Amino acid sequence: MGLRTLEFDADKGFALNGNWMKVKGVCLHHDAWDIWNYDEGQNIRVVCYTNAPQARLLLNGKVVGGMKPYDEKTGIIYWDIPFQAGELRAEGCDEEGNALSGYSIRTSGRPYAIRATADRTILSGDRATAHITVEVVDEEGTVVKLGDNEITCAVEGPARLLGLEGSDNSDMSDYTDNRHRVYHGRLLAYIQTTGGEGTVKVRFTSPLLKGTEVKFEVGQ
Repeated sequence: MGLRTLEFDADKGFALNGNWMKVKGVCLHHDAWDIWNYDEGQNIRVVCYTNAPQARLLLNGKVVGGMKPYDEKTGIIYWDIPFQAGELRAEGCDEEGNALSGYSIRTSGRPYAIRATADRTILSGDRATAHITVEVVDEEGTVVKLGDNEITCAVEGPARLLGLEGSDNSDMSDYTDNRHRVYHGRLLAYIQTTGGEGTVKVRFTSPLLKGTEVKFEVGQ
């Protein structure tokens, strides 16, 4: 048995058992959400938040935003670039230009299918809860963050649906309903066992989209 202490500080970084270390990272923004779907050639301001010494911007593997130093006051670096479909990647680098961290976003196509990922697949029968991340994806598996498709959830076996949550604060619909719209391409489903043993099947469907199913094994 042992004890550990964890601390976070905006200036010092992260401390484990009192030992401080800088956490180097980057995050991309060009509006309120990390979406890379615009009109071809449209000029877009891409904003990068980082605590690395400097950062650069790449589009489809080519540098489109030259190396810029970290801003001690804001932590913000930005570039104005014309939109081109593909993968946009920011890299936080050290003083010598070596990449320390990176973050990528990708242009999505049309909604094609539903993808569901559970945080666990084996549950006890005594009101155990599982969380399922539900995403609308294109044919290549990229999340369609502009999607707002309505998803229907059906549960078969010794479990029930507690609710569906899209995280849209303006959505006043009943979260306990078995139908809900994704918000920026995603929603979260909460499943709870009801006693007994066996296999639970949770199906997600939506008009014009390829559906999916998640299975759980429930025991005592």
